[in-house]
Amino acid sequence: MSYKNIYLKKGKEESLKRFHPWVFSGAILRADAGIEEGDTVRVLSEKGDFIAVGHAQVGSISVRVLSFRDVEIDDAFWFSRLEAALEMRRRIGIADSPNNNTYRLVHGEGDNLPGLVIDCYGKTAVMQAHSVGMHVCRNEIAQQLAAVMGSRIENIYYKSETTLPYKADLGQENGFIFGGSTENVAVENGLKFHVDWLKGQKTGFFVDQRENRSLLEKYSKGRSVLNMFCYTGGFSVYAMRGGAELVHSVDSSAKAIDLTNANIAMNFPGDTRHEAFCEDAFKFLDNADGKYDLIILDPPAFAKHRAALRNALKGYTRLNVKAFQRIKKGGILFTFSCSQVVTKENFRNAVFTAAAISGRKVRILHQLHQPADHPINIYHPEGEYLKGLVLYVE
Repeated sequence: MSYKNIYLKKGKEESLKRFHPWVFSGAILRADAGIEEGDTVRVLSEKGDFIAVGHAQVGSISVRVLSFRDVEIDDAFWFSRLEAALEMRRRIGIADSPNNNTYRLVHGEGDNLPGLVIDCYGKTAVMQAHSVGMHVCRNEIAQQLAAVMGSRIENIYYKSETTLPYKADLGQENGFIFGGSTENVAVENGLKFHVDWLKGQKTGFFVDQRENRSLLEKYSKGRSVLNMFCYTGGFSVYAMRGGAELVHSVDSSAKAIDLTNANIAMNFPGDTRHEAFCEDAFKFLDNADGKYDLIILDPPAFAKHRAALRNALKGYTRLNVKAFQRIKKGGILFTFSCSQVVTKENFRNAVFTAAAISGRKVRILHQLHQPADHPINIYHPEGEYLKGLVLYVE
């Protein structure tokens, strides 16, 4: 192995000895000449003792650790990590399920592959790099992914235009690495969804809400449901199957409304209980007083970095105040934050503040989080990003 070396300042290896997978720029003493972003590097102590091997990058996180053993990052490495990811999902009953072919196969640090996300939609795997290192290795990873998955997949679509660091100036374009099928219907818990991996958000679908959608289904019978920030209408489709009296879906994107209507029509053709509205969420809620007894608030990330945290918490408070003020007596509110920099405590306090402002009596029924195919590396608590509360409002 001829990897270049990065040396840490004295004592800065302690977090790595506890298997935290990031090396911060402030911990670096010196580095070999000629290291470029995306290179595989060895991380050494001040004295030259081996600590880890990973991908170098520019920014506050200088290395994303791939292994704490001195191994070569080759085809065998990628095969082993991908195989372990699939095996975990098989063992917990998510992969190879007869009524579900939609799941996350690789969740970055949660699967010891920092900077890499792979979602499976039927016969298509959508691969996304969040680091230059994973982008550089995309073809080798895709080759080993095809080997691990076998007949489970026929297509691999690479979708990293918006997730790679823009300063790296890679000129990346999305496209198929293997296959090229236009079949974009996937099955989640027996329900069908069009997945827009070509131009949709994330990898085309919010896989992380699968279990929370199932919970919503159980609460939907006989209720008037409002699904805010509906995107592809996932919660709306589950509410329909759960026996909701009416379901209204709202999103400011016309494309999202089209996708929602297509998914409703595919699962419930001719059903008149559903209506979709292309409108601003806050404006829609202003005119929704007393109409709904089940409301879902699943907004896009209000804070993508720590500097935006304060304004994000104000946004969550304002949004939840409107929902509390307008939901029917005995209503149920599903409310979420997918911002990684917003902690569970931050989010809960924002929702508590909103409840107090509204003056309603509110009880917590469930505390929600990301599902098992979005695992959190126990050494990397930052991987917990999805927070949710199910609330009963008197």
